[in-house]
Amino acid sequence: MDEVKFVDTTLRDGHSCLWAKSMRTGMMLPVAAAIDGAGFQAFEIISNTNPKKMVRDLREDPWELLDLIRERMPNTPMRVICGRHVQAFQLTPRAIDELWYERLAAHGVRQARISDSSNTAAGWRAHVGYARRVGIDPVVNLIYSLAPKYSDAYYAQRARQAAALDVLRICLKDPGGLLTPERIRTLVPVILHNTGGKEVELHTHCNTGLGPQCAVEAIKFGIGYINTAIPPLADANSNPSVFNVAMNARALGYRTAIDEEALKAVERHFAAIARAEGLPTGAPSPYDIGPHVHQIPGGMVSNLRHQLASARLEHKLDEVVAEIGRVRMDFGCPIMVTPYAQFVGVQATMNVILGERYQQASDEVIQFALGLWGEEESASMDANVRDRILELPRAKELARWQPPEPTLKEFRNMYGGPGVSDDELLLRYLAGEDQVAAMRAAGPFKQYSPADGQGLVSLIEDLTRRRKIGYIQVQKDAMSLTLKSG
Repeated sequence: MDEVKFVDTTLRDGHSCLWAKSMRTGMMLPVAAAIDGAGFQAFEIISNTNPKKMVRDLREDPWELLDLIRERMPNTPMRVICGRHVQAFQLTPRAIDELWYERLAAHGVRQARISDSSNTAAGWRAHVGYARRVGIDPVVNLIYSLAPKYSDAYYAQRARQAAALDVLRICLKDPGGLLTPERIRTLVPVILHNTGGKEVELHTHCNTGLGPQCAVEAIKFGIGYINTAIPPLADANSNPSVFNVAMNARALGYRTAIDEEALKAVERHFAAIARAEGLPTGAPSPYDIGPHVHQIPGGMVSNLRHQLASARLEHKLDEVVAEIGRVRMDFGCPIMVTPYAQFVGVQATMNVILGERYQQASDEVIQFALGLWGEEESASMDANVRDRILELPRAKELARWQPPEPTLKEFRNMYGGPGVSDDELLLRYLAGEDQVAAMRAAGPFKQYSPADGQGLVSLIEDLTRRRKIGYIQVQKDAMSLTLKSG
């Protein structure tokens, strides 16, 4: 009888997809030990994009988060997600990429799940080298996408290239939830046949409604590691529920290397947090064919909705989503993963808001058209669209620009000088010195109590937010408490 193993994504992808990356340090700490004791093969904690969000919006220190989590979760490998560049949406000097891995290792990170936006072997190779040099085990993402060029032959070749590297495992990554059970049956055998015996994980999302079924099919066809989240941060745009996948795996006769009983307290805790903070919870999604058209990854949907609502443009969401599909075709069907998904999404939003397609373009989109993000990417674009972008006045300026490659010494001088730690330098580089100062001035992070024993308090807090309730009465034995509206 085979055994299914799990990697936890609750503390990273779960809240990225459902809470727009708004899970705070104090929300994680009360249940960290329970997750650590549940038997996960690893747990994900941050990606390249989290530090900027934490510093600027949450006013929290990502290095402190790593240290506190490491103390409470010593038994489970702490994993981060790394893209082609540390500054995910900007071309990043190599010295900074290398320093990023060095500081991650110093703060207890033991695994890195590495993506290259185009499944390019050279990009994987560089980051595998950075990780190995500091003692971090790399897991290479083989990213799934839909377009004629992403054929079985394409994935066979890329699987061989990934397997040729010094990696712990390979991960079939499906950020858009585009896999179907039928495609799993054809694709997984191709990948496993070409990975030279190296173990493979599955990372998929549930926005089409098919994530749990894909996980089960992947298990049946030989994948032994599944990335899952703990409800209420599972399902919807997030990853499949660990409870659901484990239940179905056992029904098929597999053993499951996870202590589900220990995770029930985690579920109660985050459910209470969601009620108290007014945050959404995940639920199984009905089948939705839309993502197969626009291919927006799960984590980007909640952020797009949040950003449009902040600008009072939420009524434009459907129009932007439709335009994203068209822009992706114009750009040669890049894989919709960070940063290319955001490049496409930003351009589509600009097209909709301005009322004219490609009237303006971001610097990153212009760089994409110039080939600075890769010659393959630029050559794949619709020639007319590329020419229109490169005719913009800003494009003529960027055509003369070369991405800077400062040395580590120059970088230290630019962002601090003597006496400033490398941790501080990286935060200043990623979020800005003023924002880091504001984060420091904000004081300690907010503490949250565990849900166990706080259920009544959470219920009362929830009820007080409901306008139609005139009073709340709690009674037990001789004790009576009445709260009146107003």
